Amino acid sequence: MTIDTSLLPAGSRVLCAVSGGADSMCLLHLLWSRREALGLEVLAAHYEHGLRGEESLRDAAFVRDWCREQGIPLILEHGDAAGYAKSRGLGIEEAARALRYAFLERAAGERGCDLIATAHNAEDNAETVLFHLVRGSGAAGLSGIPPRRGRIVRPLLGVSRREIGAYLAREQVPHVEDSSNASEAYSRNLLRCRVLPVLEELNPAFPAAAGRAARLLREDEACLSGLAEDFIRAEYDGESLLAEKLLALPWSVSSRVLRRLCPRPLSLEHVEAALALAGGSGLAWADLPGLRLRREQGRLYFAPEGPVPSFPDRVLRPGQDLEIPELGLLVRAQVVEALGEIHGLFKTYCLKCENIYGDIVCGPRRGGDKLRPAGRGCTKSLKSLFAEAGMTRRQRELAPVLRDGAGVLAVPGLAVAERAAPVLGDRALKIEIVRIERDKEHD
Repeated sequence: MTIDTSLLPAGSRVLCAVSGGADSMCLLHLLWSRREALGLEVLAAHYEHGLRGEESLRDAAFVRDWCREQGIPLILEHGDAAGYAKSRGLGIEEAARALRYAFLERAAGERGCDLIATAHNAEDNAETVLFHLVRGSGAAGLSGIPPRRGRIVRPLLGVSRREIGAYLAREQVPHVEDSSNASEAYSRNLLRCRVLPVLEELNPAFPAAAGRAARLLREDEACLSGLAEDFIRAEYDGESLLAEKLLALPWSVSSRVLRRLCPRPLSLEHVEAALALAGGSGLAWADLPGLRLRREQGRLYFAPEGPVPSFPDRVLRPGQDLEIPELGLLVRAQVVEALGEIHGLFKTYCLKCENIYGDIVCGPRRGGDKLRPAGRGCTKSLKSLFAEAGMTRRQRELAPVLRDGAGVLAVPGLAVAERAAPVLGDRALKIEIVRIERDKEHD
């Protein structure tokens, strides 16, 4: 029997998952009998799910006794898959699988194993491809069972059940039968008992053919996923990306970008809804599993928006620092001799003192706010200025606005009112905006 030894590099410590069934007993016997030739250290692991009563306990005892006779180190654990399924709202098969793999990973870690070997075979792979085909999966699902995922390896993936049966008979290796394998109540068993035999009548080598198709699709999936990852690295800023750049991608790549950036699996309908959102304009949302995707200012936002902190109006007095803790900002104001220019980023700028009426108040924007920006020759609403600057709704809500008794004086980082713009020789109020670096230990 030919197995994929490239998955088992010499010097590896391998934990072999063994249920007691034909496939896993074949794998364990192969690894144990060839351990010296392959340069491996081999251990066995059995998880008893507590699902089939005495039969399940019989399987555990069989594996324990056989491993003891052969001198194979065994890690055996009992669990309650039914109880776990009920407490987590899972199906029995899903719960059993989750518990089994958690046990295998834990046991491998505790025993210092490099690899976990499972006994999936060619028919298992074909059944997986068919199962995902029935569900309408794309290339990822139709790629079947991967030969390796993390430290889990599957050396028998290209071996048929017929070959496994012949090996067990030749080597006189015993095994036990799981009675649930004959029940057509399980989807996979239905495929195994009814669908696969029909396909093998059309092509006796169907499991191998399905394996080849799965391998080709796996390679296509790896290529397309790589293109999606390249796009994310280049365009995603940690919370958003440009919608038009996403839409410019082929669908096979853009859909993978969305699936990688969303926290939960997406259906085809979810992907189409997200791309439809990207193709629109204005502020809008699409609810996806685990995420409310937001479109704003031509960008798609994947990070939760979070609450926008409110901050009250506060009076800014010359010669004093005004802290806005909600925004993490400090505003400094002092009277200076005529600085005739405004800093390009508006983080430091000057206001003409004689054209300031009453107290200067620093606070959030208000409905109807407008000003005549210096150098623009027209009056603009803050709403339109924010839109021109490409500011998001959150950025608009967090923008501090300076105003006096006559209206808006300035929006730091955006504009200064024409009436308050000084010229050289004017007495001016210098305004500086400083970001506060807080000591997190004292927050």
